[in-house]
Amino acid sequence: MKKLLSLALALLMCIACVSALADTVAMDKLTLQFVPSKDADVIITGTKNLPELLKAELLKQGYDVKDIEISVGTSYEATGEAMAAGTIDIGWLPGGTYALYSDEVEVILTATRAGLSNDSTDPKTWNGEANKTLKNGPEVTFYRSLIYATPSAYGKELAAKVNAGEALTWEDLEKANWAVLKNSSSAGYIYPTLWLQDNYGKKLTDLPSAVTLSGYGEAFAQAAAEAVDIIVCYADGRNDYEAAWTLPIDQADETGKQGMGREDSIWNELNVIGVTPGIYNDTVSITKANPAVYNPEFIAAMQNALINVINTPEGQEIFSVYSHTGYAVATDSDYDGARAALKIAQ
Repeated sequence: MKKLLSLALALLMCIACVSALADTVAMDKLTLQFVPSKDADVIITGTKNLPELLKAELLKQGYDVKDIEISVGTSYEATGEAMAAGTIDIGWLPGGTYALYSDEVEVILTATRAGLSNDSTDPKTWNGEANKTLKNGPEVTFYRSLIYATPSAYGKELAAKVNAGEALTWEDLEKANWAVLKNSSSAGYIYPTLWLQDNYGKKLTDLPSAVTLSGYGEAFAQAAAEAVDIIVCYADGRNDYEAAWTLPIDQADETGKQGMGREDSIWNELNVIGVTPGIYNDTVSITKANPAVYNPEFIAAMQNALINVINTPEGQEIFSVYSHTGYAVATDSDYDGARAALKIAQ
């Protein structure tokens, strides 16, 4: 009798396994891409364990993915274009980039992050080693862009004026050499444009001297070399480049960022001269061009899988490359504000 029961139980387990396998959807490849808001090698190194973790979580959701390929776009727009064409399935897009491509891609998750110790709109309160920002605030769904004066001769003049409590004029700003990102970058273009419009009735396109860079790593390198007077970046950018700022140029920090050869602290040398309004957090978005992934079943599976991954210690470490601490299910209407901002900036 016991043998019969054991055989029956084993048979039921086999049937359950066969049924589960029959319900599993096999996928040959899933392509993921990050925008180059950090150095490409830093992103690739930081996310190297993501494919295996994501495969395991997707399998629990009923999708057996053979290969997950991770890459970094050459620009924000390059990732948007690749997703629009269907050559990239899942992309980590800032709100502004999502707004630009939201006809061709759909947001599925919004990142949450630890808020900073400072959220003041008064720029001088961000400056100096004593005002170093810490990532110890409550979980938030927004961040800010900051306008930074570099340690160039003219950058120091601008910083001194702000730190003395004086307001900058448009004439002060138009004399400066600016470095910005492409026009789909929320922190690197769109919101700095809004800041100029709100305070001076101007836009970045009104500046006589502004160079467009491919990413924030290049912006910090230009600042350290005193090649420009003003850069723009997300509010915790100095945290990310703090170690590299004072390393010799022939060394790299633990994340792979190249040393910039400065002697003084980044908090003393890179001074905030402007603070933008809040920017809705980065998205995880999905292409609409590939029906194998753009369907309610797979979207739900991917949402659950990424939420589960980021809620593990390994996942926290992986997504710390973007300062993401969690993911929340998102809808397109969450980014109506980003669309409005993009329209103004363009």
